[in-house]
Amino acid sequence: MDIGTALRQGAELLQNGGISVPRLTAEVLLSFATKQDRVYLYAHPEQQLREVEWIHYGRYLHERLKHKPTQYITHVQEFYGRDFHVSPDVLIPRPETEHLVEASLRFVGNGMVVDVGTGSGAIAVTLALETGTRVIAVDRSAAALSVARRNADTLGADVSLVQGDALSAFGDSSVTLVASNPPYVARAHRDSLAPEVRDWEPEMALFAGADGLDFYRKLVPQAARALKPGGHLVLELGAGQCGPVVEMLDGPLRSIDVIRDLAGFERVLVSKRVN
Repeated sequence: MDIGTALRQGAELLQNGGISVPRLTAEVLLSFATKQDRVYLYAHPEQQLREVEWIHYGRYLHERLKHKPTQYITHVQEFYGRDFHVSPDVLIPRPETEHLVEASLRFVGNGMVVDVGTGSGAIAVTLALETGTRVIAVDRSAAALSVARRNADTLGADVSLVQGDALSAFGDSSVTLVASNPPYVARAHRDSLAPEVRDWEPEMALFAGADGLDFYRKLVPQAARALKPGGHLVLELGAGQCGPVVEMLDGPLRSIDVIRDLAGFERVLVSKRVN
């Protein structure tokens, strides 16, 4: 079978299976199977696939028809202009999380920078590479930290890994910046999620209690303790969560900025320890 026919048949199969953007998905999967970029596929539609390429392509299509995310098939997700390795042990980095990175970059100084719930390490690695600062990446999952380690090593980022629960391992007034994209999906919303998310991404990285706020309830007081005076907490938020999280900021923490994403949602909350 030639490349052009494989693409047409793959896209049709995916479309009939209810998979979004079927043509693009077929192109990505065939590129992965042939180890060629998409431009090559368009330039050589008449090229015959080798047997091993066809076998791999068929397997990838079969996996995608089970709603396995394309990123977990190719093990690659682009984030902030870099390719990150991903697996079902970590959440797939989302474009909206780049707003969190942009906000965090404003506050990286000479002190300790911590990424809580690092997953793939996308936030920690990006902050380290963009600023030349050492970043500490924390996660409860040893499997996730293994993925983060791979990304830090591959991309050459100065990232140290800590397996632990939020900021429990850090002393009082020891941290300059805490950045976190925490789990924030309410358990009640599980059935409304796309099967690619609900059935494949790690529950630990998605769900945070009945209302989606449990991790914030843990992290905010820990940050109030661990941040130095003048230090910042930068949080990604789920839709409609800004108000409830701001209400958690009492004592030394004060909200100083809310950043909306391209869809208009209040996506990032920045707070500062004032004393």
